[in-house]
Amino acid sequence: MTGSAYALAFVVGLLSAMHCIGMCGGITGALSYSLPPETRNDRRRLGLFVLAFNLGRIASYAAAGALSGAFGAALLGSGASPWIFEAVRVLAAGIMIGIGLYIGGWFPRFATIERLGMPLWRRLEPLGRRLLPVTTLPRSVLFGMVWGWLPCGLVYSMLLSTPAQGGVLAGALYMTLFGAGTLPVLALGGVFAGQLYRLGQDRRFQAAAGIGVILLGLLTLSTTQTIVDVVT
Repeated sequence: MTGSAYALAFVVGLLSAMHCIGMCGGITGALSYSLPPETRNDRRRLGLFVLAFNLGRIASYAAAGALSGAFGAALLGSGASPWIFEAVRVLAAGIMIGIGLYIGGWFPRFATIERLGMPLWRRLEPLGRRLLPVTTLPRSVLFGMVWGWLPCGLVYSMLLSTPAQGGVLAGALYMTLFGAGTLPVLALGGVFAGQLYRLGQDRRFQAAAGIGVILLGLLTLSTTQTIVDVVT
């Protein structure tokens, strides 16, 4: 796995901030408002709870990345043809472009990809409810770990490219860096929920973020060998 792939994962996380605010900002805000008043009114303590919440979410991304990376490692060990990995990269880049169109508001139907994770989420969501109200930092981490499995097309697109990264640790780090890219906005969203949610609904910000993700998808395509070249 190259350093450019790590950087790409982080930048995609940053650019997906507008999508994250719209999809997950309400969850972060609900967590914040469920805390005792003395915690909500103490910005430092509130920030600790929000950070713990998001670290749990990123830990779930890392776990999913490790599983996806393990699948890629198994393919490598089985002597699979190189074109399979290039096909995965092309598919992931295409999905990334689709998500950019979705974030920008130009392809709303792309959200249907998120239905793939609904069976798992239906099993995990009741566990998350049982963790409420979140009154301790460890409980906040656990709640975040459940939230990390919330169906999200952007996360799925990143996971699709993870098998091509080379192994369990590389896959875990790849998804960790993606999650780290989303951390600044979502962490602030827990403290300034209303203001950032309104910002996330601004069409100009949505369009800018969508264009950024589309450009990254095109960049991924430009650095990917064609399947014909790999086979020949």
